[in-house]
Formats: sequence, structure tokens, C-alpha cells
Amino acid sequence: MANRMIYFTLGLYLVICCYTHNVMAYDADPLQDFCVADKQNTVKVNGFVCKDPMNVSAEDFFFAGLAKPGNTTNKVGSNVTAANVMQIPGLNTMGISLVRIDYAVGGINPPHTHPRATEVLFLMEGTLFVGFIDTANKFFSKTLEKGDVFVFPKALVHFQQNVGKENAVAIAGLSSQLPGVQTIANTLFAANPPIPDSVLSIAFRITQKLVDLIKAKFA
Repeated sequence: MANRMIYFTLGLYLVICCYTHNVMAYDADPLQDFCVADKQNTVKVNGFVCKDPMNVSAEDFFFAGLAKPGNTTNKVGSNVTAANVMQIPGLNTMGISLVRIDYAVGGINPPHTHPRATEVLFLMEGTLFVGFIDTANKFFSKTLEKGDVFVFPKALVHFQQNVGKENAVAIAGLSSQLPGVQTIANTLFAANPPIPDSVLSIAFRITQKLVDLIKAKFA
């Protein structure tokens, strides 16, 4: 009887091990050299359908758009130039992208989040005050000088402001082919259809009249 119980236990253990192994089995890396995005394909997947490799060229992996400074003559005094899968189809399934951020003197990249990516920012020129807020509402900040690097964890609210006396420029890498961005003020006050005034009034502890005034600035 004891032997039967031992054999039964060992057999059950092997079954569990095999079952667990099968459940956890997966390919951690891409299964092909590349999957250039076919943005004309009407099939919707989590990413883009792969272009026929016979139709892929070096242009699918190239983008010259980060060479030129962005136009910072706007209300926030900054400009973000993206280099993600929408500009570089060859980034499809690669899990990375870049942006160039230009800042006028006093300009800010307003508080925002990237829901699908961690960001690492390299300051090429100027002086930036940067920061992010964690889910416990702790504020982490730093003043960056030329050559410094700062990391913004995935999905946390963060910002940058040019606090120097000259224009600033940074390059940031992101851990997604299409990180997404939600600028907090725009998301709340320029949603379409709009978030009810009563919701924003209670959330920000202000009057509905003031909510309408703020919404008008984002119209």
C-alpha cells in the first residue's frame, strides 16, 4: 500500500510538472528576422501584419526625421518628433522606438504618460528640470545638464521643462514600437465627447464654471 502511494505521488508530480511546463512554454524572441509593418493591410492584430519579405527594402528601416529641430512656437514651447513604427515600418514587433524633443527657453513637455513604454531620456543640449510621480504620489525630480540621462518608468506621469537660458534638445528611447501618449490636461479637458463638468468639478474641487473656462482653452 505504501509503495502504491509513493508511485501515485510520483506520477502525480510528473503530470503536474509536464502540465506546468506546457502552460509556460513560449517563444521569448521574434520567430523571424523582421516583420515590416504592412500598414495598408485591413487585418487588425496587436501590431501590424507583416509585409511580404520580397517587398521589403532598406527604406522600411530608415527615417531621417530626427535631424531637424522641431517647431517650438506653440503654447507649451516644445515639440516632439516621433520615430516609431508609424514612421519606420521595420520597427514592427521590435519593441523599441525613439523621439526627439525640442524645448524653447521656458518650454515644457507637459505632464503625460506612455501607457505602453518605459522611457530613457538623454539630454543633448541645454538644461532640463524633469520629474515623475509614482502611484504613492511621491515626486522624483532632477535637474539635467548636457550629457545626463534620466529614466521615466512605464505608464507613470512625467514631464520635462527647459530651465536654462538656451534652447534644449533631448533624445528619448522607449520600450515599445508605439508607446502611446496621454497628455494629462488634454486628456481631461479636451476629451471627445467631453467628460461631464460635474466629474471634473468634484475631482479638482473647483466650480463647474471654472471647468468650462479651462475646457475653452483646450477647444
